[in-house]
Amino acid sequence: MADWLKAINPTAPINTRPEAVAAARASALAIALGVAFGIFGVIKTMGGGTEAMEAMMVENAQGDPDVAGMAGVMAGAAVFASIAMVVVQAILGLVQWAKPNRFIPILFIVLVALGLATTFYGLMMANQMDVPAGMQASIWLSVLSLVVLLVELVLHIAGFRGASKLAQLNKAEFPNS
Repeated sequence: MADWLKAINPTAPINTRPEAVAAARASALAIALGVAFGIFGVIKTMGGGTEAMEAMMVENAQGDPDVAGMAGVMAGAAVFASIAMVVVQAILGLVQWAKPNRFIPILFIVLVALGLATTFYGLMMANQMDVPAGMQASIWLSVLSLVVLLVELVLHIAGFRGASKLAQLNKAEFPNS
């Protein structure tokens, strides 16, 4: 357990190959956390979010029958896209666990930073937007999302550091490859 705590610490020194692999796999752990939170979001959306989404689209259509007719299709597409993103995220997490690299942590650092920015922006603008109550995220969900994103950010930074050290060790061992 102490080894994993050291591995996920983004400020811990990384000196050996096992430490570098463990630190690089911290990014895979962050992805697993994101997949779990994504599954929770999909279940929450399927539980009643699609009806609220459809209602908002119909309301915003202002009587246009074409838009109102597409509301159900668009809500279903949003759920499908969410499921697809969770699956892609899970695949990238498995790749990062099996063959740690620097690309995946960098990609997810950018995506998590974007998620943090949009979540903060959403919280700041919550009372400025005319969004039906059924579509608004509850404050506990927004706070939980921020906590999850911050934990993921720390783990992805540790993962990038570990993957970078692993690349340095590989270059030192095999200088011509």
